[in-house]
Amino acid sequence: MLLGCIGDDFTGSSDLANTLAKGGMRVTQYTGVPEGPAAPGVEAGVVALKSRSVPVAEAVEKSLAALDWLLGQGCTQIFFKYCSTFDSTPAGNIGPVAEALAERLGEDAVIVCPAFPATGRSIYQGHLFVADRLLSESGMEDHPLTPMTDADLRRWLAPQTNWRVGHVGTDTVFQGADAIAGALAAQVPAMVVVDAIRDVDLIEIGRAAQTRKLITGGSGVALGLPANFRETGQIGESPTDWRPEVGRAAILSGSCSTATQEQVARYAAGSPACEVTAEAVMEGSLTSESLAAWARDKAAPLIYSSADPATVRAAQDRFGREQVAGAIEALFAELARRLVTDGVRRLISAGGETSGAVVEGLALTALEIGPEIAPGVPAVRAADRPLTLALKSGNFGGPDFFGDALSVLGHD
Repeated sequence: MLLGCIGDDFTGSSDLANTLAKGGMRVTQYTGVPEGPAAPGVEAGVVALKSRSVPVAEAVEKSLAALDWLLGQGCTQIFFKYCSTFDSTPAGNIGPVAEALAERLGEDAVIVCPAFPATGRSIYQGHLFVADRLLSESGMEDHPLTPMTDADLRRWLAPQTNWRVGHVGTDTVFQGADAIAGALAAQVPAMVVVDAIRDVDLIEIGRAAQTRKLITGGSGVALGLPANFRETGQIGESPTDWRPEVGRAAILSGSCSTATQEQVARYAAGSPACEVTAEAVMEGSLTSESLAAWARDKAAPLIYSSADPATVRAAQDRFGREQVAGAIEALFAELARRLVTDGVRRLISAGGETSGAVVEGLALTALEIGPEIAPGVPAVRAADRPLTLALKSGNFGGPDFFGDALSVLGHD
């Protein structure tokens, strides 16, 4: 194994795995830290954790355990993957995890770059944009767990780390890899926010990071990494061999993002759909058993908990934020188990926390990476059973994503 990757959620990890597979690397995504060695021939291993919103100490502990396993597989470079909307709070978890990984590896300049222009995320003058809006005006300011109220990544990251926070601006990035590498070296030790507004910028950043032990960011900055290993003759080309699945389908959505709400509305207008409210879950009037029974005779049903921000806040105020999130995640985990037991062979999950709960609920240990459904969202196949999945970050995909994903995953 050459490149070791640590993702702070499951959708982001499959996004990264997709980027690396498209770049020609043989990629396997693992659910949590594997207990034994990797199978032969894996060039990039992606350890998917559920560490984005857990307490800081737990996130650091899990990430260091993943690092130790990846180093044990022979990895020469580590990539810490977080969301392209930099989902975090002033306490963490991005800064503390990046700092802990850097100190364990002996790295002194850490690239911080969540940009992903293909999905509308760009960084200019240290500020993160979603399409033509600042992150803090994109809807992410209403995120129920990690409200992003400041688009300046330097200001947002500074309280999360003991390291100095630096910056490499577009003027330097446009000059290419050598200029970027020089700017990084001039700022050590530091966490360095690097601007990127085009895919070519990400490729140059990847080239500049060739000798770095640690890189952090969204999956976009990994665009340039496979070429580094190919340039040194360590990898060749590894085309994906995808096998669609035949069987029943279901869709689970727990994201409250604007994009997912539109996808839910579009799909529910012409297909069976059932809304899961926080009140119904907390009061016990909706259970995984009743939802599975409702879905049993439906064609590709959608079960969703994707309320608007005001509704979410009202439920959190009544029952408690962590209590609501935990109850809904537990419901989706158990529901996924029941659906697969009932014969579902194609499963779509929208939302990072929801997808993490689904993957853990199904006890999936490794996922094969398939074709891209939408930028940042690959189809994946469970390595140990006849099941294909799409694990979608809340903000990703177009309005018809659910229908597009069903087609890629297989057919009835």
